[in-house]
Amino acid sequence: MDLSDRDLPNMESPMSLFCADAFVSPLEVEAAVTHALAEDLGRAGDITSIATVPEDMRGHAVVVARKAGVVSGLPLVAAAFRRLAPDIKIAASARDGEPIAAGAKLMSIDGDARAILGAERTALNFIGHLSGIATATAEFVKRIAHTKARVICTRKTAPGLRALEKYAVRCGGGFNHRFGLDDAMLIKDNHIAVAGGIAAVLKRAKAAAGHLVKIEIEVDSLQQLDEVLKVGLADVVLIDNFDLDAMRRAVAMVAGRLVIEASGGITLETAAAIAETGVDYLSSGSLTHSVRNLDIGLDIEM
Repeated sequence: MDLSDRDLPNMESPMSLFCADAFVSPLEVEAAVTHALAEDLGRAGDITSIATVPEDMRGHAVVVARKAGVVSGLPLVAAAFRRLAPDIKIAASARDGEPIAAGAKLMSIDGDARAILGAERTALNFIGHLSGIATATAEFVKRIAHTKARVICTRKTAPGLRALEKYAVRCGGGFNHRFGLDDAMLIKDNHIAVAGGIAAVLKRAKAAAGHLVKIEIEVDSLQQLDEVLKVGLADVVLIDNFDLDAMRRAVAMVAGRLVIEASGGITLETAAAIAETGVDYLSSGSLTHSVRNLDIGLDIEM
């Protein structure tokens, strides 16, 4: 896959399909596209297109938004077609992170007709799923825009797609929590139970943490929060399934000493009220595990 020679009108950089405020490694794009195409093409390739489309036939197709939303996944669309036909011509009229209207043409593809048909479903699966995440995130961001709070995603992602899904969250204006178990410490209730309590688990974590590693601890009561504050070794506290009154009391207790993340069944309907309590972050697994695909299609224009 060549990410350096796309035909992108009105775009100065070969990376211009990516969201202006986010980035995912081209290696992640290549790996995801290669795996998805291999899954779809199997051992014999697209036997329908091979049987029905002449080998030298050229085709022209356009990627069209059927519904309004926020687009994410255009680099994967381009990569999918180029993986099957490196000389295919790609012209984009949008970039990831942009709002799109129903009926908008996002990209045109010119080249080998078999390659267009063979990569079509893989390309649409990626852009529909990732644009669904970006669109849902943008709505969360809109609901809490009048507060200081930010919405963040979780590790509740489809296996193998975490980097792409977290990128889509950024395309929608959200922020990312940790990418995995290795880039930040998040002490949950089972860690506390195994380690012998809040004081013990925080002391163990602090002793092992590198100077750039943040320590977050989950609490499910104000009593546990009070203990965390007395120990004083955490950077972030996650208040889990607190009601609104308890959240406000938690914010008052912390008084700016820790970053506060709220979690637990947060929805579009409850997001604004939670953000208004004064917490710093709202984490929602629904941004990645429960979104509906944005309807985006591909039309052949011969």
